[in-house]
Amino acid sequence: MNPKNTVALITGGGSGLGEATARELAAAGAKIAILDLPSSPGQKVADSLDGIFVAADVASDKEVTGAVANAAAKFGTIHIVVNCAGIGRAMRTITKEGPHSLDLFKKVIDVNLAGTFNVIRVAAAQMAKNQPNDDGERGVIVNTASVAAFDGQIGQAAYSASKGGVVGMTLPIARDLASVGIRVCTIAPGTFETPMLAGLPEPARKALAAQIPFPQRLGQPREYAALARHIVENAMLNGETIRLDGALRMPPR
Repeated sequence: MNPKNTVALITGGGSGLGEATARELAAAGAKIAILDLPSSPGQKVADSLDGIFVAADVASDKEVTGAVANAAAKFGTIHIVVNCAGIGRAMRTITKEGPHSLDLFKKVIDVNLAGTFNVIRVAAAQMAKNQPNDDGERGVIVNTASVAAFDGQIGQAAYSASKGGVVGMTLPIARDLASVGIRVCTIAPGTFETPMLAGLPEPARKALAAQIPFPQRLGQPREYAALARHIVENAMLNGETIRLDGALRMPPR
């Protein structure tokens, strides 16, 4: 799908991977709707791209349904969704204080996995109304997993489970939506320069970069954005999860 003159909804678009993707697709000619929390910089990013900000918690049925409806009302429809919204929490299965918090586990699953599916299902229903292009395409959905889906580290039970779920549902959803011409792919990034890592001290950041075979540095959000755009443009990419990690295989800790 050529991004020019399309409408792209980017969750988590107020910062990090989502912001970079919004800017990449805007540069390719897409109209941008940023979906993020009200407290995020989403409005500022949207304004800089002549787009719109639709505030919502991805885990909320009502808020996501309203956000998708508002984006479609403003721009006419939605052709592209890139799901970048997510949270990272770490806790061992058992600790000195007792077992892993069940509420924490559920929260991570609710945002990263159920939230991703929530946006997919609502946006896909809107995309299905589109007129198909010459390839029969009505929409493209790009999700964000993590290498933790495959190489989960100590303390990442909840995070790895949530991202493993995103990987696991990619193919069945692609098969579900094939009949209406909507493609679905997932990107599994390694360690990237995002707000999640911004607060780490420099020695810790260098240690993370040293684990990557090549290039031996943290990934740049623009590199994620470039892959997301390529998925949009390459009609044969469907039902696949692509690791974007410089050959990184995460050690236990």
